[in-house]
Amino acid sequence: MPFRIIRNDITKVKADAIVNTANPEPRFASGTDAAIYNAAGAEVLLAERKKIGRIAPGEAAVTPAFALPAKYIIHTVGPAWTDGLHGEFAILRSCYRKSLLLADQLGCESIAFPLIATGVYGFPKDKALETALAVIREHLEESELTVTLVVFSDDAYQTARGLTEQIEEYIDENYAAAKAREEYGALSGRPGRAERRPLSEESPFYYREELSSVSFEMAAPSAAAYAKPKPKKPSLEDVVNNLGESFQQRLLRMIDERGMTDPEVYKRANVDRKLFSKIRCSEDYIPKKRTIIALAIALRLNLDDAKDLLASAGYALTNNSRSDLIVSFCIENGIYDIYEVNALLFQFRQPILG
Repeated sequence: MPFRIIRNDITKVKADAIVNTANPEPRFASGTDAAIYNAAGAEVLLAERKKIGRIAPGEAAVTPAFALPAKYIIHTVGPAWTDGLHGEFAILRSCYRKSLLLADQLGCESIAFPLIATGVYGFPKDKALETALAVIREHLEESELTVTLVVFSDDAYQTARGLTEQIEEYIDENYAAAKAREEYGALSGRPGRAERRPLSEESPFYYREELSSVSFEMAAPSAAAYAKPKPKKPSLEDVVNNLGESFQQRLLRMIDERGMTDPEVYKRANVDRKLFSKIRCSEDYIPKKRTIIALAIALRLNLDDAKDLLASAGYALTNNSRSDLIVSFCIENGIYDIYEVNALLFQFRQPILG
């Protein structure tokens, strides 16, 4: 998967390069910086760091990773937050961009980031996340790196609060309705049998009890009048030979109709190139549900078309799944950025797409 978000201690994440939120001077104090020094071997790492000297905000430099499960540590200095009007965003973007470029230059296949500058530097977490995702998305349009954003705890990660509240309301409404249908067997939007109200006297279908004794004589139609030729039941061979459009056929048709290239699709879907190649080349291959949802988002399908694509692979979006409801909310509200969708899924502790 080109991009993922995980909850973990970054010193335990296996990647070719681990990014450290470094002090500008060759020393360390607390937080992620101290954790990386202690896990790598503080004395040897500090000796290498002193060879680099001062690192300016927004710049990046590299040392060996020593005892960490990585090849390199990329040290980058984030901005101290004032009010967002003193170049903080530009510096933070530079931290991510230069770290990613350095990883490419070193021949890395994978890199792991903390959420830079959100600790003692005080960068607002939702704005820091938005900035990180924007730079990573832009870089992965041209790179095959696997990028991991590592979050240590729930309070270290925040998406936009207003959007989170909308999703919570959407889940509550739809999940509750689905559970009610399960319990009472009523169709959505219709009352159950016990809920139906008696007709009022104004209704054209209302009748009084005293009229029920009135009888009418009509000539009974012959049985022949109702006789219809019975349709011929299709044989099993007919059914098998007239299958609908396969998942692969439907997907490739949708890609062609939108004039998109394969790289555009699999990068927008956060899908590995090798996996997409397998989908294109293997007619009978069916990927996982979350991969198909990611492809639907990459193609910017509306909700009905997304459901049709899933159905062609034997899957469905339901109101009994929080993950499915979040995806449905995103599609209905035109949120087709896979990074933003995955950030919202992660916020609600659901598996991310791709």
